[in-house]
Amino acid sequence: MSPPPAAVRVLTGLVLLPAVAAVVWLLPPAGTLALAAVALVAAFVELARLAAALGTPVSRGLSGTAALAALVAAAEPGATDLVLPAALVALAAAAIAAGRRQPDPLRAVAVALFPAIYLGLPLGSIVALRADAGPAPTLLLVGTIAASDTAQYFTGRAIGRRPLAPAISPAKTVEGAAGGIVAAAIVMGTLGAWWLPVVPLGLRVLVGVVVATLGIAGDLFESLLKRSAGVKNTSGLIPGHGGMLDRIDSWLFAAPAYGAVVRLLT
Repeated sequence: MSPPPAAVRVLTGLVLLPAVAAVVWLLPPAGTLALAAVALVAAFVELARLAAALGTPVSRGLSGTAALAALVAAAEPGATDLVLPAALVALAAAAIAAGRRQPDPLRAVAVALFPAIYLGLPLGSIVALRADAGPAPTLLLVGTIAASDTAQYFTGRAIGRRPLAPAISPAKTVEGAAGGIVAAAIVMGTLGAWWLPVVPLGLRVLVGVVVATLGIAGDLFESLLKRSAGVKNTSGLIPGHGGMLDRIDSWLFAAPAYGAVVRLLT
C-alpha cells in the first residue's frame, strides 16, 4: 500500500529543504550557482516538453545554453560584459534556426527566448542574492516560500471552498492562497528578526506578503502553461511535487523582487 500523496509531499520536502539549506549555508556562492544550474537544466527539459506539446519545439542545445548563460550573467555581475552578449548571440541563433522551421516565426522566436528570461534570469538572481547578501537572507527566502507553499496546500485541502482561478488551476482556492500569504508574513516577520534585522518588522511582514503573492502568481502562470499543453505535472521527478518546474514556479516570480528589496534596504 503506497503512502497518501500528502505524506509523500511532506517526506520529500523534509529531504529536499535541508539539502538546499545546507548548500546555501555551508558552501560558498559557487555551491548555490551549481544548485541553480542543476535546477535550470531539469526545468528547461520540462519546459521544452511543454513547448513541443504546444507545437513549437525549442532548440535544446542553443536555448538551453543561452538560459545557462543568462543565469551566470545574472548571478555574476562582473561576468555580464562577456556572458550576456554570448547569451544574446546564442539566443539569436536559436531564434533564427527556429524561425526557419516554423510557419509562425514570431512565435518560434518568442519560444527560443523564453527559457533565458523565465528560468535563467530569476535563478541567477537567487545566486546573486547569496553572493551579495549572504546565506541568511537567502535562507529567509527559502523558508518563506516553503512555508507559503505548504500552508497553501494544507489550508486549501482543509477549508478551501472558493476557487482562486478555476479556468487555470481548479484545485487552488482563495482560502489556500490566504493561508499561504499569512504563513509567509509570519515567517518573514519572525525569522527576519535574526536573518534580516536591518529591515523593520512591519516592512518584513509586507515583504512576506509580496513574496507569497508573487509566488502564487508564478504558480498560476506555470499552471497556465501546463493546462495549455494538456498535462497535470511537468514530470514525476520530485515525488509528491511533480517536476522541477512545478517545484520552483513560485521562486521564478518571487526571487527577483525579493532580491531587489534586499539590495535596496541593506
